[in-house]
Amino acid sequence: MRDSGYVTPATISPTAHYTGFVWARHGLSHPALVTAEGRALFHLLRPAAAIGGALGAPYIESVLMTRHRLIDLKLSEAIESGRITQVVEIAAGLSPRGWQFSQRYAGRLTYIEADLPGMTLRKREALARIGPLAPNHRVVDLDALADDGPESLAALVATLDATQGVAIVTEGLLNYFNEDVVRGIWQRFARALVRFPRGVYWSDLHLSSETRGPGVGTFVKLLSIFVKGRVSLHFTSVEQASAALRESGFTAASLLDPRDFSAQLGDIPNGVSRHVRIIEARATGQA
Repeated sequence: MRDSGYVTPATISPTAHYTGFVWARHGLSHPALVTAEGRALFHLLRPAAAIGGALGAPYIESVLMTRHRLIDLKLSEAIESGRITQVVEIAAGLSPRGWQFSQRYAGRLTYIEADLPGMTLRKREALARIGPLAPNHRVVDLDALADDGPESLAALVATLDATQGVAIVTEGLLNYFNEDVVRGIWQRFARALVRFPRGVYWSDLHLSSETRGPGVGTFVKLLSIFVKGRVSLHFTSVEQASAALRESGFTAASLLDPRDFSAQLGDIPNGVSRHVRIIEARATGQA
């Protein structure tokens, strides 16, 4: 296993548990996707989150909810327009998106959740408590850092319909890695998507220049303890991040500001948009 900060089968990320609890707490997920670890971690971190809020940081729950809902919005638009019929969510963790979208777009969508074996085993067990997987919904083992081999992204996308559009989604993944590893991940994503007539990538991104202040710093330091000191903020500006995406092989890249989607998402809590952006990058220019 590479020393990259990526979750190993034996050490499922505490943040995966935490985020799964937050989604369910706000009605975005199914109770079967909540873990005891997530509930405990939420209550353990709650005082620190409150202190951060008092010091000017947005509540971490608001950041998590905003990024999740904006990715949902963009993905829904692409599916409903017919541009995307296949989705690969990498490091899906306890996300409810695969379960929800495979139900909502049955007959129109293939949804593949991918993660390392420890997480996929637990995800399959959780989904089994809800009911049988839909025919268009798969949960598979994948190593986002592998260039080839049976658990690589290249092997996975080779099983998809090459005549249809594909979306790759990640959420909460990039901050585990340093910039060189992130660029390598983006290169793999771009190479995978260029095989298809329409290819698009959505992910959250936190810019270092927009994630400052005593409140934010306190929470990031605490979170780093739980993820073994590996919370990384890579780029200082929208322009720098967009350029890095294009250098990695994407033909077009932008960072979406949640404030621009307030009509669809409702009120965006004060300060959230300064602390999270959503990457929208294309490998073909058509999605």
